[in-house]
Amino acid sequence: MMSPLPSSSLRRFALLVMTVLFLCGVPLAAHDMWIEPTSFLPEIGQVVSVRFRVGQDLLGDPMPLDPSLVSQFVARDAAGVRPIVGRDGRDPAGLVRVATPGLLAIGYRSHPSAIEMAAEKFNQYLSEEGLDAVAALRAARKETGAAAHEIFSRCAKSLLFSGTPGEAQNDRPLGFTLELVSERNPYAAAAERDLPFRLIYENRPLAGALVVAVNRAKPTEKVSARTDKDGRVRLALRRGGMWLIKAVHMVPAPAGAGAEWASYWASLTFELRNTSAGTD
Repeated sequence: MMSPLPSSSLRRFALLVMTVLFLCGVPLAAHDMWIEPTSFLPEIGQVVSVRFRVGQDLLGDPMPLDPSLVSQFVARDAAGVRPIVGRDGRDPAGLVRVATPGLLAIGYRSHPSAIEMAAEKFNQYLSEEGLDAVAALRAARKETGAAAHEIFSRCAKSLLFSGTPGEAQNDRPLGFTLELVSERNPYAAAAERDLPFRLIYENRPLAGALVVAVNRAKPTEKVSARTDKDGRVRLALRRGGMWLIKAVHMVPAPAGAGAEWASYWASLTFELRNTSAGTD
């Protein structure tokens, strides 16, 4: 009879199996990644499961935590920033205890992963994500018909809230390479109101980027706008429930990266209170 594998080997094997299955079914760089907690409105002292999802239109598959890809996995509340202990190869990816009232931001930033895409798929991806400058540069270089090699990184955040919402309790940057920041506490707002967001790249405002909002109840009715010169955008979120705000930025890859392009995928999830106009 074979000896049972030690727990560490079982974890590595589970991670390998889940990753292989995931990679076989999902072209990673063509899909959104977001954080979906078990509760956006937890009680003080509650332990919240932090789930990673990858997919489109807020229909996603679980993404097991790969420890080799983790650059940052943190939570920020009124007491400061603290690391989240990850659950290697598992879903949920981690657990966080709500320690203080107010806004709790959960963030995950990955190391880059490499992918090769056929020309047609890459061009479609550029069009869907509003990466017009990259498409124009490829055209100028006569590369539109060529396959593309890319390294991509994930920069995902989720905002949770405990207690009584207040306007002074706002989102703040976690220092990700590309980051969406809500400039108004979404839990102090209701649906039917415009919410302001700021997109930051390498600690500076990013102008001209496409920002898209997706609601779980009506994922095909997207709301989108491009950021102004200060990296700001206002989105009319007319429906309650879970929202995903997302943006992609792409630049030429650094020398030695083994790729032509480097992309950064920012996401932000939260929940808006339902209103009479937003619950149908």
